[in-house]
Amino acid sequence: MPNPRDESRYGRGHEDQLEPLEPLDIAGVESIDALVRAMSRTAFGARRLGEAADVLEAMVRDPDCFRVLTISGAMTIAKQGLLLCEMIDRGWVHALVTTGALMTHGLSESAGKLHFKHRNDMPDEELYTKGYNRVYDTIELEKNLDDVERILNAALRDLPGDTVLSSRIVCEQIGRWLHTKGPGRAVLASAANAGVPVYVPAFTDSELGLDLSIFNHVRVAQQEEKPLRFDPFLDLDDFAKRIRAHETLGIFTIGGGVPRNWAQQVGPYLEILRVRLKNPEPVRRYKYAVRICPEPEHWGGLSGCSYTEGVSWGKFVPPDEGGRFAEVPADATIAWPLIVRAVMERLGE
Repeated sequence: MPNPRDESRYGRGHEDQLEPLEPLDIAGVESIDALVRAMSRTAFGARRLGEAADVLEAMVRDPDCFRVLTISGAMTIAKQGLLLCEMIDRGWVHALVTTGALMTHGLSESAGKLHFKHRNDMPDEELYTKGYNRVYDTIELEKNLDDVERILNAALRDLPGDTVLSSRIVCEQIGRWLHTKGPGRAVLASAANAGVPVYVPAFTDSELGLDLSIFNHVRVAQQEEKPLRFDPFLDLDDFAKRIRAHETLGIFTIGGGVPRNWAQQVGPYLEILRVRLKNPEPVRRYKYAVRICPEPEHWGGLSGCSYTEGVSWGKFVPPDEGGRFAEVPADATIAWPLIVRAVMERLGE
């Protein structure tokens, strides 16, 4: 038997198609893109970040790709809202799936209101009495949320009484109002201007959902009219209709939660319709996928599940059939701006 440690049998890497790494020469990079490319030739989280930029670039450059962006976490109160605006305004996003909280805090910002740093010496009991709502290290004023309610009221006030709402319709109405009357850039304004639908699957789990409920209560009490109906399945079928129309799909995800899974389950939804109802539904799976999320896989939670796990559910094209995945286990406020800026530079934008 040959000696397994015989030096003559050692591999040299290249013959096994192993890709060599390179030291990160920080003095040799002159742009964000150059830095991210150099990081992709290193290891650990840096390599994953670089690979995520490669997949996003491929996704954006593919003219046949319908691109879905899903986002959770307090990204707008963390002042990342203009990243969403940039991606929408540049045509990188064809559908946005998000949380109501994200849109609420984004509305506050787009109305010209301020968020503040939290002072560690201020206890939460004091914050409550002063109307300061804490999100980790940041403060949203209760007064800001009152202004958000007024925006929703203004955007929905003139809708006919027989209107059936969904989160997409509510967000579109607010976006149109912001586009014409808002003081600055806003996620919903960018989406409405670009014709990008915004879905909030867990709509009632947010200030916007509460505001819509109050709007209906006031409508009944003061105007003696029926409340506007809300049907979440309008969102599901509208999203499925758009997915049916495109053979190539891409998804860019910040965090996890309901937005991530709601967007991913569209493939199984069409499969169930095909199998159980005998509908002539197409097979639809995401070919490109990028996610930035610090949640580890080993906790067993949905937000930590890998894209390869999603292959088993029929949500993604397997890698050996052309699927391209990149997952960055990092704080999105650090990784997301670097990835977006790098791809902007690659596209010459």
